[in-house]
Amino acid sequence: MLTPALTPRLRAPSGHSSAHWSLTPTVEHVPLVRARVRVALEGWRIPAEVADTMLLVVSELTANVVRHAAGVTDRLRVTVTFTGGWLSLDVADGDPFLPRARCADSFAESGRGLAIVELAVAHCRGEVSAHTRAHGKTVRVRLPLS
Repeated sequence: MLTPALTPRLRAPSGHSSAHWSLTPTVEHVPLVRARVRVALEGWRIPAEVADTMLLVVSELTANVVRHAAGVTDRLRVTVTFTGGWLSLDVADGDPFLPRARCADSFAESGRGLAIVELAVAHCRGEVSAHTRAHGKTVRVRLPLS
């Protein structure tokens, strides 16, 4: 079940806006998370190129959790933050294994998601990182707004 842990705060006085959702990692939740992130980005008036990249990224990363981590975790947390000229996305789950980009053969039907994320983020001069936490991992994407 998708539960808003924090509803989007638009143009908060501190210059810091964020939205957070916790959900079970299911296929049905991937487009729902994307739609909610889209609403936050539209409310913050994020430029179209950056917003499109972030929507691609959130779709790929949440789909990766569903595909690769749902068997070992029942939680997925998505946080999008707009502060200091940066748009950040954290996708966290309870699986401790860090993702890795693979080179899939040209006939494979999967295996390109993280590589696509890295290319799209690099095109926007952003950053992708992944780190383990006490109970799982977080993949973070940061995109500059300049």
